[in-house]
Amino acid sequence: MKVNDRAFDELVESAVERLPEEIRQHLDNLAISVRKKPSRAMVRELGDAGSDLLGLFQGVPLIERSVTDPPLYPDTIFLFQEALEAMCTTLEELREQIEITVVHEVAHFIGMDEERLAELGYD
Repeated sequence: MKVNDRAFDELVESAVERLPEEIRQHLDNLAISVRKKPSRAMVRELGDAGSDLLGLFQGVPLIERSVTDPPLYPDTIFLFQEALEAMCTTLEELREQIEITVVHEVAHFIGMDEERLAELGYD
């Protein structure tokens, strides 16, 4: 499944709009960046896990922050278009996988555990 960049961005917007409010409320403090694939530095940093990466959270999770140490860089969720497209055969599958990926990356940011993700239907 391949779509052009504009169509992919629209799928990201649609997926974000479908997120539960509990997740979506945290997006005000996060940037979402779409890239074709992870950078070499990202892959090198993650080792084998970087080769099939769908998304990546870069930043400091809320549960690790100190009120006296503000973040130096904006927290960012990266979505990797080529990997997401490669695992989907329809637009609806792609939209759903984008949603799942965003939710998991936001969960890393807010410190949400896998149990709560499962309760929300993202297991």
